[in-house]
This record gives sequence, C-alpha cells and structure tokens, in this order.
Amino acid sequence: MEIYADGIATGVATFEVAPPSWERWDAAHPEIRVAAVVDDRVAGFCALAPVSDRRCYRGVAEESVYVASWAQGRGVGRALLDEVIARSEAAGIWTLEAGIFPENKPSLRLHLGCGFRLVGVRERLGEVDELWRDVLLLERRSGVVGA
Repeated sequence: MEIYADGIATGVATFEVAPPSWERWDAAHPEIRVAAVVDDRVAGFCALAPVSDRRCYRGVAEESVYVASWAQGRGVGRALLDEVIARSEAAGIWTLEAGIFPENKPSLRLHLGCGFRLVGVRERLGEVDELWRDVLLLERRSGVVGA
C-alpha cells in the first residue's frame, strides 16, 4: 500500500487517488505477481491483471509495476518486469499491455527497454482533479502461441 501511495503522490503513475484495499487489489490481480526486496524492505511489485474474462483474451494481460521512491534508479523495476515477462510467457500469455502517462518518462523507458512498443495514444482517457489525461498504450508480444 505504501508503494502504491508513492506512485499516487507522483501524479504520473495512476488515475487512482487512494490505494485500493488489499481485497480489491488482490481480486483484480489474480494472475502473476512478484515483489522485490532490497535490504529487507519491499522495494516494489509488478502484477498482471486479465484484460477480459472472455476466452479469446486468455493470453492477454495488463501489467503494472511500482517501485518505492527510495528504491528507484537501482534496477528494481527492470528486475520485476523481467521476472513477470518470463513467468507470463511460461504461462502462455502472449500479450502484455501497459498504460503509461506520457509524463512518466522512467516508466516509458523501462517498458521500451523490456521489449514493449508504443501502440498509440489514448487521448483524454480519464480525468483526475478536473484534468483530463492522455495515456500511452504499450504492448509486448511474446514468442508463445498467439504472438
């Protein structure tokens, strides 16, 4: 919850204005999820959520990665995303999607460096505090079935 709150505080990580309850977050992320520990502290997490419950989309998941402010710039995000990519491919997931605010340059660099590509800009996708925000849609296609 603290790491998610860190992301909210940046203003460039999520549309959420408060961290969800554990129960809500847990239910939304039944797929692959990993955490990173640095110096005996949780430094970040990466998790997948299905994009749909329809069978045709069983190999497509939305990916989210968050790194604690104190751990940023230490390779934590890369390690988390690399692990989730490996696990997703082993599980037969052929497409990972990520939505990133254009202002979140570190996240954009991380995803592009991990094989994601920019699909397009979802203009004025959502609103927070009376400000409409664009979201960059990125995807990563794997070498498994469906890719």
